[in-house]
Amino acid sequence: MLMDEALSLYQRLRLMHYHSLFGRIREKPGSLSATEAFSLDVIYILGKPTIKQFSDFLGISQPNATYKINSLISKGYINKVLSEDDRREYHLHIADRFYTYYDDKNSFLSDAVKRLESTHSSEDMALFEKILHEMNEALNQEGDQNGYL
Repeated sequence: MLMDEALSLYQRLRLMHYHSLFGRIREKPGSLSATEAFSLDVIYILGKPTIKQFSDFLGISQPNATYKINSLISKGYINKVLSEDDRREYHLHIADRFYTYYDDKNSFLSDAVKRLESTHSSEDMALFEKILHEMNEALNQEGDQNGYL
């Protein structure tokens, strides 16, 4: 039943992420829409992508990506920084405002890890860490092969 447990964990993490994400979306000027919040999350996880990398990853047109990016820039969540390698492209950098929004977003995960560390031996935790690392590597390879990571 390993697959059932892995799927259950994945679904739980997604639900907690959505709960946290939508809990920060407010209906007021300058706040993030759901689409902007997801776009910001993708930019953060991709780590300073170009506009093309962002649009390719989401499978959207560059004009659509540019529209989303300009909205996030105007709200102060990201900055465009001219590439040092290719002066024709920009990299998307996360602005300080993002970190106040993102700061405690993953506290649920940190709390769960601390709880595990307090109830399991350091040897068990080392094995668990090794297995998670191997799973992450397998997912990275899968993502590389399918062009989405």
